[in-house]
Amino acid sequence: MRKSWLSFLRNRTLTRVTFYAGLMGLFAALPVIKVEILGLGRYTDIPSDVHAALTLVLGWLLVFRTNTSYARWWEARTLWGSLVNISRNMAIKVADLVKADDAELIKFQTEIIAYAYGLKDHLRDDASLQKLSGFEDCPDQPCHLPSYLVTRMYEEMGSWRDNGFIDSMVLRVLDEEARQFLEICGGCERIKNTRIALSYRIFARQCVFLFLVTFPWGIVNSFHVWTIPLTMIVSYFMLGLETVAEHVEEPFGHDEDDLDLEDLCLTIETTVTEVFQRRLSRHDDPVVVQ
Repeated sequence: MRKSWLSFLRNRTLTRVTFYAGLMGLFAALPVIKVEILGLGRYTDIPSDVHAALTLVLGWLLVFRTNTSYARWWEARTLWGSLVNISRNMAIKVADLVKADDAELIKFQTEIIAYAYGLKDHLRDDASLQKLSGFEDCPDQPCHLPSYLVTRMYEEMGSWRDNGFIDSMVLRVLDEEARQFLEICGGCERIKNTRIALSYRIFARQCVFLFLVTFPWGIVNSFHVWTIPLTMIVSYFMLGLETVAEHVEEPFGHDEDDLDLEDLCLTIETTVTEVFQRRLSRHDDPVVVQ
């Protein structure tokens, strides 16, 4: 229980929603004062039936908004899960099928790992080739870092074919993995650059705002002092849905609701390094004569 409360307090999104709900509770005190202290009764109240009708419509609107945003988040997670698998498959195939020397294999290992970190930085508009491990001294300044790294992979594979390290059949096998790197990049860019229509986002916020502003005035004659906590609870849920939907709509940032791209990149780095190290260690194994 204590850990749950600590997690809640550390979550900036939920604490902000709680703050907004508290402000709505203060606002709900106005109709309570009007009825309970000033005794103005029903003179300025909004009929409660209006909110009963609006609640269903607003519920559909928020459900659609939340589902659409979460679908974007889940698609992004699926794409990065595919990148983990593709990086592993490429590492295994290169390590086992390519008959190049150790330096060539280590170079390709560096490029696979660099692609994951490069794509992460590219999606966060912070891409720089020199920030990637193994490319600190490279003079190139590519405009599209993922494309640059995939191009280098194809250059390596073409060199292996020319030098007889692989044949055309193996090249086609490696191409099946290599081409998916940019397909994943394109999918992530589509999510990043194509957000939900601005008009729809503004419309959803306006509907939530209008509902919450009029809500306490419509229920005060039925709930009296309980209008304040009830308004806070309803505000917490509605503002929470809208706020969370807005955060998960863009899954590549640094917020706690965004994808943990650093951990995914580390997973790729660890696995790819292990695969290549297993291949390189074979050259160091002593030969056993029967």
